[in-house]
Formats: sequence, C-alpha cells, structure tokens
Amino acid sequence: MQINDFLIEMVKRQSSDMYLKVGSTPILRVDGRLTYMEKDDGDFYDRLSPTEISELAFSIMTEEQKEKFEKQFELDLSYSASGIGRFRANVFYQRNSIALVFRRIPFDIPSFEELYLPQIVKDLANIPRGLIIVTGATGSGKSTTLAAMIDHINSSKRCHIITVEDPIEFLHRDREAIIEQREVEMDTHTFADALRHVVRQNPDVVMIGEMRDIESLSAALSAAETGHLVLSTMHTIDASQTIERIVNFYPPYQHQQVRMQLALVLKGVISLRLVPRSDGLGRVPGVEILTVTPLVRKLVEEGKTVQISSVISSGKFYGMQTFNQSLISFYQNGIISFEDALDASSNPEEFRLNVRGIYAGGESYGL
Repeated sequence: MQINDFLIEMVKRQSSDMYLKVGSTPILRVDGRLTYMEKDDGDFYDRLSPTEISELAFSIMTEEQKEKFEKQFELDLSYSASGIGRFRANVFYQRNSIALVFRRIPFDIPSFEELYLPQIVKDLANIPRGLIIVTGATGSGKSTTLAAMIDHINSSKRCHIITVEDPIEFLHRDREAIIEQREVEMDTHTFADALRHVVRQNPDVVMIGEMRDIESLSAALSAAETGHLVLSTMHTIDASQTIERIVNFYPPYQHQQVRMQLALVLKGVISLRLVPRSDGLGRVPGVEILTVTPLVRKLVEEGKTVQISSVISSGKFYGMQTFNQSLISFYQNGIISFEDALDASSNPEEFRLNVRGIYAGGESYGL
C-alpha cells in the first residue's frame, strides 16, 4: 500500500485524523471517535510492519525533511496529494519505531454559519487592531476558526494580511485583501524570525499559527501594540487559563508588566470544544467567548483572572458566553444530546441545574 491509498480511504470515510504505527492496522478518527480502517469488503487492513511504516513516512518527506527527522526524531509537515486533498502530518518515534498522524485539511474554507460559530466571532474579526486568541485542545477546530476569520477579512476588507504557519494548512487567495502565507522552515526559519521582521512588511493583519514560546508571544504582543490586528492560537481550555498561561511564559519580575501589556492589547478569547451532533452528522463547537471590557481589563491588570468566568456568565450584552450557555443552546435546539453536552461541560452539576432553569444568584457586574 502507498500512503495515498490510505489517504483516499481517510477522505472517503470523512475522517478528520489517521493514525499509523507499527503493529497496528490504520486507525481513523470519525466525528471524534476512533475506528479501525476497513477495506471495501469489510475486512481490516493488515498490521503495519516497521519497514512499511518507514517507507510510508519517508515517502512524504523532502531530503531536507529526512535529515531533520533523523536528527530530531520528530517532524511537522504538510502534504498535498493530487486529486485527494491536503493534509497536515506529524512523524515521530515511539518505542523505537516510527509513527505518523495525519490531519485532513478541507480545500474549502467553511463560513461562520457552517461552523455554528456565534455572531461575535465575526464581530471580533472586524476589529481594526489588537490581539484575538483562539484556544482549545488538539482537534477542537482552532485552525478552522482562524481560517474562517481570515477568509472573512480577506473577502470584506482592502488590507494586507500575513500569516506565519507550521505548516500552512488552509490556502487563501487574494480577494479584497492581499495575503502572503509563510511556512516555518520553508519561507522562514522560525516563528520568532518571521515575527521579528513582520512589522517592516507593513501588514494590517498578522495571523500566527501558534504562540508556542516567549519569542513569538512577545512579537505578537508588540505587533498588536503597534496597531495591527493579530490572530493566533494556544493550547488552553478557557479564557482564564489562557491569560495565566501567557503571563507565566515570563519570569515573575515581568508578570505585572505583561499583565498591563495584555490588558491593553487583548480584544477577545475564543475557546472551543467539539461535541458530536445528536443526528450523527459531524460535530458542533461548544464556544466560550471573552470580550475585553473595561472591567475585564481591570481584572487582567490586577491578576484577578479567577473572577473572569463570572464576568463571562453575565456578559451576554457584550457577546460573551460560557461553555454551559453555548451547550444549553445546542441542547435545547436538539442539535446535541444531554449526555454529550454533560461530557463537554466544565461544570456538569451547574449544567444540570441550568437545563432545569435554575441559575446561581450572583453579583451584578458593571461591565
């Protein structure tokens, strides 16, 4: 079997991810659930040998990528298969053998409506400057949400957009805007290198695939401070954790300075969790939204992030919503089941009460 044969099966079964490792038959993730890949006759594929896995892995690498992988034992890359699709791949070692994980990247960028994202996400994409962070676990829809935001800006504003990605996932073409997409290790050495020079490239919008170190984070904050709209992602579960993670990237003596800087530039945090639809036709995102009001700015400056969840729950007027509020809306509209909503909830007991119309009394916040 060639790698494209497996990818054809992956696309045919509308799988989001595929896992290949020694001693196992190929495994797919369909609507968030793992399943063994089956042949057309219903039989499973044979277990993969070390030789087969090595051949599959090296078949998608350039010579430079092979050298890097042999030195570092892991590699991120993008792979395009003509007539099949585009994929993001990660190759790594486990138990002294090679393993691969593929993520399918759709050709078409879905709209906000197709993604079931609330109106406030589009509103945040329309702001002229500041920092917007999309957060969630791996596979929660961060890249797709960013792509939808960039596509909206690209189709509605005459501006200059630069993206820095590792690797490039969704492909954007000039529409109303002009857009350049830079891939780490192909168009630039590192995120930090690209972001160090991005201001001199005169962008209006900068999209950073992931803020993964103090250098890229500092560059993102600086770009937002100088009047650019900066969009990026982080692997955090909610707004409060995101703010604390950013602050804790830095040594303690810089925490107050970073809090003030973050309070100045942060405009919103969009946190995602995918939940299976009750009709079995894919998944929808439970979404927590934080928009930065004067009160939120004050809480960030003072390090009182533990109070932010209460502000979100009472901030509907400003487009804010908690995960539970998002999940209840989907549940009451028959889109997700009670059990799946409960699994996705940060506070299941509170969710049970909310479904019954019981809400905790609380202080009214002057937002």
